[in-house]
Amino acid sequence: MSTVSDYLASLFSLESKTALVTGGGSGVGLMITRALVSAGAKVFIASRKLEACQAAAENLAGLAGSCQPRQADLQTEDGVNQLAETIGEQTDRLDILVNNSGRSWGAPLAQFPWKAWGDVMTLNVTAPFTLTRQLIPLLARAGTPDQPARVINIGSVMGLVPHGLPAYSYSASKAALHHVTRFLANEVADLHITVNAIAPGPFPSDMTAFILKKENAVRKIENTIPLHRLGAEQDMAGLVLCLCAAGGAYISGSIIPLDGGMSVFRTPGLEQGLE
Repeated sequence: MSTVSDYLASLFSLESKTALVTGGGSGVGLMITRALVSAGAKVFIASRKLEACQAAAENLAGLAGSCQPRQADLQTEDGVNQLAETIGEQTDRLDILVNNSGRSWGAPLAQFPWKAWGDVMTLNVTAPFTLTRQLIPLLARAGTPDQPARVINIGSVMGLVPHGLPAYSYSASKAALHHVTRFLANEVADLHITVNAIAPGPFPSDMTAFILKKENAVRKIENTIPLHRLGAEQDMAGLVLCLCAAGGAYISGSIIPLDGGMSVFRTPGLEQGLE
């Protein structure tokens, strides 16, 4: 007799799967890594901060899968290419690629520097595009018509709507990554690879820590979210497992908001004048 556990495993188990998560040692990246490892995957994580990746791997030891830390500077072309080569030396196939590494830059319009565009666009758009391209042979080797390989790009609600702080280059970079996702989904479909993007709203992370530690900041942010709370780890884990496992094999080219409804938040309209 089939059990609930058997049924859920048939949809969401990642046993025997191999994954790479960039920026997988902290914040949202660590949430993603924990989900994949817990579901049985062998996960490589990479970032500039090798110590953070090593600490994450130690923390996740004992779960169903495994976690292997690597150091990579994805701000440079050589760093991206070197990471792709390293992964190719460690495995002959890659089932899952999560492009999570990113950075932001906030400043008022009058003070927003030229450098903030190049640095942010390089890490948030050029690097995930190039890394995906370099890893296509490994992804194609893993993909089948029924169970394609998966690429997930981590975008942002700020790439969907002009919301929040004036992080001009960050917001534009995430909108660009969303559109790159749509292009790549078409380019690699015949190779049995799906490409999707997750557009998170506010989640606790290194990038949001400076805001969330301010007095009353969480309450103010929650007031802009229809569900009135920040994202939690299980929210990210659930969507990632859906996209990466058997249950998400028919999803490609989608930009999925994971924002508690923030991207469709209804602002006050003409009816305010009737009060």
